[in-house]
Amino acid sequence: DVQLQVWGRLGAGWGSLRLSCAASGNVFSENALSWYRQAPGKQRELIARITNSGSTEYARSMRGRFTISRDYAKNTAYLQINNLRPEDTANYVCHAVQLGGKDYGMEYWGKGTLVTVSS
Repeated sequence: DVQLQVWGRLGAGWGSLRLSCAASGNVFSENALSWYRQAPGKQRELIARITNSGSTEYARSMRGRFTISRDYAKNTAYLQINNLRPEDTANYVCHAVQLGGKDYGMEYWGKGTLVTVSS
């Protein structure tokens, strides 16, 4: 099984936020970590995805203020959100998928972390 631990840290002046997602457990070397969010009353949407090889993809609407990165040694993905806006208010969820091994295709969801941005 794979566990996903999520935490966040506000940037100086609180105009930015960095979310962290650490994967532990039976994590295969080939995997992808993603961030999703679900705003109140809306469907969950993909923000960005990063594979173990460093390949990234972003939802078109998320390009610009969102940056996904990864610490391979710690098996941790980060989501940097700059210029926070009230419309960023949502439950942010980390997702992992195995891309190799006997558990190929297995997906794991972390507990969401609620981010509330007020004007």
